[in-house]
Amino acid sequence: MGAQLRVYRQKIRSAQTTKKITRAMELIAASRIQKAKARVEASTPYAKAITRAVSAVANHSNQDHPLVTEAENIVRAAVVIFTSDRGLAGAFNSQVLREAEELAERLRGEGKEVVYYLIGRKAVGYFSFRNRPAVRTWIGETENPSFELAKEVSDAVLEAYATDAASGGVQEIHLVHNRLISMVSQLPQVVRLLPLELVEGDSDESSLDPLYAFEPDPETVLDALLPAYIESRIFNAMLESAAAKHAATQKAMKSATDNADALIRDYTRLANNARQAEITQQISEIVGGADALS
Repeated sequence: MGAQLRVYRQKIRSAQTTKKITRAMELIAASRIQKAKARVEASTPYAKAITRAVSAVANHSNQDHPLVTEAENIVRAAVVIFTSDRGLAGAFNSQVLREAEELAERLRGEGKEVVYYLIGRKAVGYFSFRNRPAVRTWIGETENPSFELAKEVSDAVLEAYATDAASGGVQEIHLVHNRLISMVSQLPQVVRLLPLELVEGDSDESSLDPLYAFEPDPETVLDALLPAYIESRIFNAMLESAAAKHAATQKAMKSATDNADALIRDYTRLANNARQAEITQQISEIVGGADALS
């Protein structure tokens, strides 16, 4: 009985140590989520506004610009996958990787070759383990992304988009990242970045479409707007992924803390039962010994 009691007490101490760690990680994630949400809320209006501006130029100029005109024969598509550098975030990484795999299968079903651009150690590890190549990888800034990293990713995908298909270029760019719906819900989202598909933002059917005048000319305006559009959309996706990761970590660590509490309660009850059984056995031995002496 004594050995069993020692085992239960050791398990209680282990669960208490685990609870301290998970509780600390939950509090850290909770402190970071508000700043991450504020960054998303600050960047989203600009990303939507520049998307509307690019769409307006493309729709009203009748300009056959390669960045807004879909190719007749799409040979190759790029998929940019946003994951985290660290785990302990529940299904955060697995669900975005699963969504990327489904997108890749759909693109291959359409006869397109898929090339990957990976952001985050989890995506890099996933593809390395399966010996699947990626064109470019970026790690180290997933929890607090910088605009410099977004610009680097943007330059890489734009260079591939501007390259001819025969030379290894791509004709489509897709983004796959997690979006923060609420503190308990983070859903993967797929966005076709190029060619431009639709206008984001609030639509008001009662309003008339504005008239546009372009200076010096629509092509120059598109050349100036599109790099900024790509950078802002990729940066916004990075910020949304970071905010969703902090929320997922907080949720996972809260669940782990609750599980540690349940383990402590169960092992405490078992330890009390073992101690009571040991006391009962000792009393029985004393009474038995006294009876034998008498």
